[in-house]
Amino acid sequence: MCTYLTEKIELDGAAKGASGWFTLREGLVYVDHPYHACQEHTVNIDFTNPGEGPSARVAVELTEEAAVALVEAIQQALATAPPGLASARRGAA
Repeated sequence: MCTYLTEKIELDGAAKGASGWFTLREGLVYVDHPYHACQEHTVNIDFTNPGEGPSARVAVELTEEAAVALVEAIQQALATAPPGLASARRGAA
């Protein structure tokens, strides 16, 4: 079901879009009808840099199961990262 609620977060990273690499500044996460995926609803994630215009965007449409698996994989990767990388991030949270 569409919630029409969007979680917006500030990001610091990079992404590769149609025009090449760009600096990430924000992420948007929401549940809605997908544009391309063949599901009724998906977890949609937009990685963007609004200051660079519409070409600085990467969109992802995931099933609920895939979104949960991605969150778990990110948490596991951070938990097993070398000291200094993940521990600095966890300490800042």
